[in-house]
Amino acid sequence: MSNIDLTRHRGGDLADIRTILLDVYAEVYAADLTKPFHSVDTFAHRLDAYAAAPGFACVLGWDEGVPVGYAFGYTLQAGARWWIGLTDPVPAAEIEETGRRTFALNELMVRAPWRGTTTARTIHDALVASRGEERVTLLVDPTHPKVLALYERWGYRVLSDLRPAWVDAPVFTVLLLDRE
Repeated sequence: MSNIDLTRHRGGDLADIRTILLDVYAEVYAADLTKPFHSVDTFAHRLDAYAAAPGFACVLGWDEGVPVGYAFGYTLQAGARWWIGLTDPVPAAEIEETGRRTFALNELMVRAPWRGTTTARTIHDALVASRGEERVTLLVDPTHPKVLALYERWGYRVLSDLRPAWVDAPVFTVLLLDRE
């Protein structure tokens, strides 16, 4: 199952892939869709905002024409709101943005039949390899220790916990991957 095809997309492509992204999201988060933050409508609102951000990029994975998962994110701009809500003191230099420094990986999700294969890593690495930023940041639900451990095996380090500005957002663990 690790032999997947990849397609790459930018913010201007959202109309072409939006339904696919929403359908995969609904399947992956099926158990949480009644929670306001995790509803498809709330995710769709976030997706639209992410796709409109500078540097938005998405990699979709396919197995014989079937979407198996995706990853997407955007470049954090100077003064980015991404860091608002950190629960621990962090040196200012860690969260200073230039508009070229950090790629925020918003989502990486893989449908159940392709989990436990190299699919997530393949999609992740394809997206990250296409980026020019010096580091990548992402948020992980700390109630999912296996996911946190996976990212740490991939070279990410924990920075702090964070409660995003999104309404009804849970607390997340912030991770950083230094690329240089």
